[in-house]
Amino acid sequence: MFLSLLARRNPAFLDAISALHATGDLPANTYAIDLDAVARNARGFADESARLGLTPFAMTKQIGRNPDVSRTLAANGITHAVGVDLACAIAAHNGGLGVGHIGHLVQIPRHETDAAASLRPLYWTVFNTRKAEEAGRAALAIGRVQDVLVRIHAPGDRFYPGHEGGFPAADIAGVADRIDAIPGVRFAGITTFPATLFDRASGRAEATPNRETLRRAAAALAAAGRTDVQVNGPGTTSQSVLESLAEAGVTQVEPGHGLTGTTPLHAVEDLVEEPAIAYVSEVSHAYDDRAYVFGGGLYVDPVLGDAATRAIVVRPGTTGVAAHPALPVEMPAAEAIDYYATIPMDEAESRVGDCVIFGFRPQVFVTRALTAAISGVSTGSPRVAGVWSADGSPHPIPELRS
Repeated sequence: MFLSLLARRNPAFLDAISALHATGDLPANTYAIDLDAVARNARGFADESARLGLTPFAMTKQIGRNPDVSRTLAANGITHAVGVDLACAIAAHNGGLGVGHIGHLVQIPRHETDAAASLRPLYWTVFNTRKAEEAGRAALAIGRVQDVLVRIHAPGDRFYPGHEGGFPAADIAGVADRIDAIPGVRFAGITTFPATLFDRASGRAEATPNRETLRRAAAALAAAGRTDVQVNGPGTTSQSVLESLAEAGVTQVEPGHGLTGTTPLHAVEDLVEEPAIAYVSEVSHAYDDRAYVFGGGLYVDPVLGDAATRAIVVRPGTTGVAAHPALPVEMPAAEAIDYYATIPMDEAESRVGDCVIFGFRPQVFVTRALTAAISGVSTGSPRVAGVWSADGSPHPIPELRS
C-alpha cells in the first residue's frame, strides 16, 4: 500500500534511494528516511498541536530511533520523545530529544529506575503503586519529585493482547490521592492506549472506548478539585485526529507513524503528512525463477492485516523509479528468520546487486535492519546523513573499516 503512495506522492525520494544505493551509500537491509519530508511533517504537527493546546511527544521506535531524525524533529518543534521502553528513551536522549514520557507502554524494571530517573523525564507512567514507589525512590536519589501519569482502564476498553494493565478508572480520585502520598512522586495525569484505532470496515481512524474512559476520569478528577491534569491519548496519531482528541480533553499526543506518513489511515486516504520511509534491499542471487532479496528488516506491522507486499526492482542508478512496476513479493513465513524474500522473475529480468525498494509500515526496532536518513531530496541533492543500527547506535561496519 505504501509503495504506491511513495511512487505517487514522493517519486524524488525513490530516485534518491536508487542513486545512493548505486554508490554504496545506502546498504541493503536499510530503511531510508526522507529527512526533508519528516521536517515538514514535524513542523505541521508542532504548529497544529500548538493551535489546539496539545503537547506532542515523538515516538521513534518504528524508525529505529534514528538520531538524525531526532535532531530534525527537535529543530522543527517536537523537542521531546516518548520512550516505549528504557532503551528507546536513552536513544532519544542521545539523539538530542528530551524525554517527555517514559514507562508506557513498557514499565521500567525495578533495577533500571535509577537510569530512567537520570533522564529527567517530564512524565513517568505507572501501572500500580509499587511502580510509583520505585519511581519515587529513584527520583529522590537525584533530588527530584517526579510527575507521574497513571494508566487507567474501565470495562469495555480495548487493549492489544499483552498490553493490559493499570488502575481502575472508577477509583481515579482515590488513586491520585494514593500516588501523592508516595515520597518522590506527584500525580500529574492519566493515560491509556490506544485512544484511537483505524477501523478497516469504515476506513477511518475512530475513537476507542478508552478515550471516553479518559474523559470520564478527567471529569472525576476535576470534581475532586484537581486542576491542570494531563491527559495522554496516544494511538494512530496523524494531524487529522488532533482536533477530535483536543475536543475529548486530551493534552498530550504521541505521533510516530504520522511523522513518516505510515499510519493505517495514510494507506487509504491522502493526509497532509508526506510519505517519508522505504525499505531498501538488493538482489542477492537467483534460483528457480526467483530473485532472492536480502532481508533482515522484513517485519511488516500487521495492523493492516494480510496486505500483499510489493517491491520495485531497478538497475543501479536508474531514474524514473516511480514508473517501474511494483512486483509481488513472497515474504518469509512469520515463524522463519527473514534472511531473504523472493520475487518471481527469471534471471534475465534481474541482476545481482539490483536495488529493491519496498514500501510498508515498519517497526524497525524489532528487526536487525539499519536506518539512514537522506537529506536534500527536495532540492535534488540527496545525501545520506548517517547509517545507524535498529537501536539507534552507530552502524558497526564503518567502525570496522576505520
